[in-house]
Amino acid sequence: MSIQKRSHLLTSLWQLSIGRLLIGGLLFRSIIAYFLPLGFDEAYYFLYVQNLDWSYFDHPPAVAITSGLGVWMTGTATPFALRLGALILFTASLWLLYATGKWLFGSRAGLISSAIASLTPLFFLSFGVLAAPDNALIFFWSLTLYLCAREFFPSVTAKSTLYQYRPTARIVFISLAIGLACLSKYHGFLLAISVAAFCLTSKSHRTVFRSKWLGWGLLIFGVTLFPLLYWNATHDWISLRFQLGDRFAEYGDDSSGYSFISLLGVILAQFGYLFPSIALPLWWTSAKALFNQLTSKPFDTSRTCNQQTANKINFILWSGLPTALGFTLVGGATHTFPAWPAPGLWSLVILLGYVATLCPTKRIHRWLSVSAWTIGILLMFALTHITLGTLQESGDRALFGGIIPIGTDPSTELIDAMQLRSRFEQSEEFSSAIDTASFVITSKYWLSGYAALAMPEDIALPVSSFTTDPRGHAFWFEPQQWIGKDALLISLDGEARMEEVDAIAPYFETITPLTKITTRRGGEVSETFYLYKAENLRRPYLYPY
Repeated sequence: MSIQKRSHLLTSLWQLSIGRLLIGGLLFRSIIAYFLPLGFDEAYYFLYVQNLDWSYFDHPPAVAITSGLGVWMTGTATPFALRLGALILFTASLWLLYATGKWLFGSRAGLISSAIASLTPLFFLSFGVLAAPDNALIFFWSLTLYLCAREFFPSVTAKSTLYQYRPTARIVFISLAIGLACLSKYHGFLLAISVAAFCLTSKSHRTVFRSKWLGWGLLIFGVTLFPLLYWNATHDWISLRFQLGDRFAEYGDDSSGYSFISLLGVILAQFGYLFPSIALPLWWTSAKALFNQLTSKPFDTSRTCNQQTANKINFILWSGLPTALGFTLVGGATHTFPAWPAPGLWSLVILLGYVATLCPTKRIHRWLSVSAWTIGILLMFALTHITLGTLQESGDRALFGGIIPIGTDPSTELIDAMQLRSRFEQSEEFSSAIDTASFVITSKYWLSGYAALAMPEDIALPVSSFTTDPRGHAFWFEPQQWIGKDALLISLDGEARMEEVDAIAPYFETITPLTKITTRRGGEVSETFYLYKAENLRRPYLYPY
C-alpha cells in the first residue's frame, strides 16, 4: 500500500471514530438531559425565552436563543426542550475541538482531545447538558480556536523552523466569532485579550497589528456587540457593574484578605468536577508546557520540536491558561463557580491531546476507557438517585432501605417542573385562582422560572418576582400596569416563607391562603408549594435597581 493511500485510510478511520464519538456522546447526554430535573439557573433562563430582549441583567442575550431553540422547535416547554440547544451546540463544539487539534497536531491529537472533552463531567454537564450561557460561549470559543489555528498556522505539514505569517481576511471572521462569544458570556472578552496577547508575544504574528484586516475585524467586533452595549447603555450599564463587583456582595465576601484554605477548596472541587484522572494530567501538562515555554526548552526531547510547534503550544497556553488559572486563583479571594475557569480548561485539553499522542496507544486507550466507564457509572447512579431516590430513606425505590433522609437531601432542591405542572392541573384551587389572576408572582427570582415552566400550556400569564434580589424581573415588566389587579402568589416551603409573604402583603389589599401543593420522589414529599390569592395590587413593587 502506498504512503498516500495509507494516509487516506487513516484519515477515514479517524473521521469514522470522531463520528461514533459524537453520536455516542450525544445519546448519553440526551438521557441525562431528559431525566435530570432543571437547576435554578436553567429555570430562570426560561424567563429569558419568554422575555426576549437585546440583553439581560445577568448575561448577554445568546442564552435566550440557545435555551429557546428547543422550545420553538418542538412547540413545548419541557426541560428536555430547554436543553436541546445545549445538546446540539456541544456536539458541534466537540467537532470544532477535534478539527482544531487535528489542524495543529494531527488527527490522533484531535480525536483524543475531543474524547477527553466528551467524557469530562465539568464540560459535558456545563456545556452540553444544562441550559446555560456557556452553551453558546463554548461553541464560539471553539470556533475562534479553529479559525485562529487556520489563520496563524496555515500549513499542518510545515517542517521548517522559520515561516512567514501573512494576515488574511480570516481575521475578520475571528473577530466576528469573538464578538459572538462576548454576546454569549462576558468570558468572551477574556478570549479577545488572550488572542491579542498571543499575537503580541509571538514575533511571527505581531504583523497582525499592522494589517488592514484587523481594522475591519475591530469594526465587525464593535457592530457585533451592539445588542450588549445598547441594552447596557439604556440601563445605566447595570449588567457590567453587576458582573464586575455587585454580584459578589450577596456572598458576603471579605475582599481585604486572601484565603489559601478557600483556594484549596476551589482546587479540590475543580478536580472533582473535571474528574481526577483528567484534572491531574491536564494541569500537569499545562504547567510543564508553560515552564518549557518560559525556559525555551522543547516540549518533547524525543521529537523535533521546531519553532512552529512551539508557537502552536504557545497559542494553546495563551487561549486557555489566563482564564483557567485566573479564575482558579480568584477562588481564594471571593466566591466562584466551577464553570468560570472551564472555557480555559477546554482550550488546554488540546494540549493534553497532543501530549497523549506521545504515549503508547494502549496506555491512552486504557486511560480513557477506565475514566469513561467510571464516570458513566457514577453519573448514572447519581441520576437514578436524583430522579427516583435510590439512596433516600423510606423511599419506595430505595436500595437497601436508603441512607439519606429526604429532609436533608440537597438533590430534592432540583424541582420537577413537569410533576409540578401536573399537580397544578389537578388542583381545583389553582384553576379557580388562575382564572381570575392577571399575573403570577413568587418571592424568589429563580422560583418564578419554575412557576413559569410549570404553568399549564394553555395559560399565558406574565410571571414575575417581588423580591429584593429580582435580577431580570426588575426590567421585564412595569409593575404599574398591574395596579388594581389580582395575582397568584406561589411560595416555596422554608424557614423564611412567612417572612417573604409578609414582605409582599403590604402591596396588596388582601392575601388569602388557597392551598398547598406537593411534589414527590420515591413516594415521599420532596417539596411543598403554598398558593395565595393576592387581591388588588395597591402600589407598584419597588425594586432595588
